Amino acid sequence: MTLPRVRPPFVADERTQLVGWLDMQRAIVHYKCEGLAEADAHRPVLPASPLMTVAGIVSHLRWTENSWFEVLFLGRPADGPQFAEAPEDADMRVEGVPLARLLEEYRRQCAISNEIIAAHALDEPGRHPDYTSSAATLRWMLIHMVEETARHAGHLDAVRELLDGQKGYY
Repeated sequence: MTLPRVRPPFVADERTQLVGWLDMQRAIVHYKCEGLAEADAHRPVLPASPLMTVAGIVSHLRWTENSWFEVLFLGRPADGPQFAEAPEDADMRVEGVPLARLLEEYRRQCAISNEIIAAHALDEPGRHPDYTSSAATLRWMLIHMVEETARHAGHLDAVRELLDGQKGYY
């Protein structure tokens, strides 16, 4: 499913711009996965980072959305793989999980995040009692997720070019 890759309007309220930039970066993640062979989605290309695969990055982004918006902001239980003590980087360990499934899970998680964002004030702090990061406001979390998603979209750009030569911004 191709998601629109549209920049937010030049003149808009803060929420529209923040969510617009985040949605654009999320769409770029999906774009970087289009047409990729399943074997390549799980193939590492960086010798010192064997979990930095396309599939691993998509899974990580899904669980990062969950962490910030559901767990840290809303205070829901911290029960995803990103909270596991072992193995390290459990959220990126997706051997055998089809890329299409990971992308759909990421798309659904982003929809949940957007519902949370729409229902709360940007100045509202998170509420999980066990994590100091939950003291951040929703605005801070949104800005962080734009940064996090854009950084990993850049990783996907490089990994994809190393895998099969495909390149392009959007």
